Amino acid sequence: MFGSFPRLRGALLLLAMSGSGQVLAHAHLKDQYPAANASVPASPQALTLTFSEEIEPAFSGVTVSRSDDRPVATGKAQRDAAMRNQLIVPLSQPLPAGDYRVEWHVLSVDGHKTQGDYRFSVK
Repeated sequence: MFGSFPRLRGALLLLAMSGSGQVLAHAHLKDQYPAANASVPASPQALTLTFSEEIEPAFSGVTVSRSDDRPVATGKAQRDAAMRNQLIVPLSQPLPAGDYRVEWHVLSVDGHKTQGDYRFSVK
C-alpha cells in the first residue's frame, strides 16, 4: 500500500517513533543530597536521591563506600511517601571526614532498570 509512497512511509515511521519516547522512559537521577562532587562540612543524617520517574523501592537500592572501598553501614533505602520518585537512605552512624562513593540502582514503575554512581566528601 505504501510501497509507491516512500516519503509517506518515512513520515509514518517517524511519527510512530516520536510517540514511543514515554514508553522508553527510565528513572534517571535528577538530584541528590549531598550533591555529586560536593564537599559538605559535616556528615548528613541521610542521603536523598531524587529520580525523574516514580520508582519501585522493593527493587531499588543504594550502597555507600569510603574511598578505600570499605562499605558504610546504612539503613534500608525507603521511598519518600509524598515523593514517589525519591529514595531516602539513613546513615547508621555519622560519616567521618573523607571521600565517599554512592552507587544506586532503581526500577522505575514502568519496569525499566537504571543504575549509576556519584561521589562526595565530608570535611
